[in-house]
Amino acid sequence: MSMQLIPKSKGIQICLAAFAWLVVITALHLYYNGPRRTGSIVRMGYMPVVTNLAAPLVDYVTRSDKLHFEAVKFSSFSDMGQAFRSGAIQAAFIIAPLAIRLFEQGTELKVVYIGNRNESTLVMRADLHIHSPSQLAGKTIAVPLRYSGHFLALKRYLRQHHLDESEVNIVEVPPPDMAAALASKQIDGYFVGEPFASEAIAAGIGKRFLNAESIWPRFICNVLIVRTQLIDSHPRWVQELVTAAARSGFWAEAHPDQAIKIVSPYWGMDPRLVAYAFSHPAGRFRFDLYVPQAGELNEMAREMRKDNLMHGHIDVDAMVENRFALATRRYFAGPVDNLSSIEPSPLKGLLMQAAQR
Repeated sequence: MSMQLIPKSKGIQICLAAFAWLVVITALHLYYNGPRRTGSIVRMGYMPVVTNLAAPLVDYVTRSDKLHFEAVKFSSFSDMGQAFRSGAIQAAFIIAPLAIRLFEQGTELKVVYIGNRNESTLVMRADLHIHSPSQLAGKTIAVPLRYSGHFLALKRYLRQHHLDESEVNIVEVPPPDMAAALASKQIDGYFVGEPFASEAIAAGIGKRFLNAESIWPRFICNVLIVRTQLIDSHPRWVQELVTAAARSGFWAEAHPDQAIKIVSPYWGMDPRLVAYAFSHPAGRFRFDLYVPQAGELNEMAREMRKDNLMHGHIDVDAMVENRFALATRRYFAGPVDNLSSIEPSPLKGLLMQAAQR
């Protein structure tokens, strides 16, 4: 019986296939039986606004740590809310009334930190030459969504000036689309957090009409919410997140140029636009009012009831958990000189844990 020889080219193919199979088997073996990565990830939803400045900075500074706080960018707060509700993210820098709405719907969450304040602006089209409240009548003004502080603040402003709320057409537009909608004259103005307002101002198509704090002192745009389960299972992680978030604001305030360089790629924005928002006017943003207070959120809930965004009463106090922010304020006062120092040291972390008992 004669044997048929395998062609040389065919033999090479068989050898390569066998080698490839060996590589696959080895890789699978190492994956299932070798050492696993010991690091943990907490995913944080955010929008590219100044009040969410902490998200990219904390992501940047913890990306090589055993505990990485990963910033997940969203194009709308509604999508972020759905992701939080489904458990796709464990934390969210989210617009405050939407957080209250999620809590009202039964989502188990806690407000643990207040984002940077004094960063929301009402912009009107430059060619309209609007200078007084009465001139807003008949105009179309965009807000991020109905469940936003901007919607509530605008309604409050109209009431303060005895204007019929029905005279102003308030529409919902995702912040990234607002400047384009203004330029195409689909809307006459928009109320949003920076740097989206500065996008129109710097381009000359919009003019600053008012700042949110002139309507609502200590106005809250965004809060940081975390899942209650995360607090129960990993309180230390939540403490580290809140501490890093608070300290990142102080660091950015002292080092705006470096902060802008870091956050601009995360936001997908021109650093010159972000720098413009930080400097027009300079020193506007507040980074020190980060401790959540039940009274402030109750005030927001009352405004929501006035505008039929809430029905019945919920225990807003129950959604506030400020022990992490209070511990941060107690043990981390003072300047933050370098970016790495926004992370808590082990010693101070132990002090904060003792304060929580």
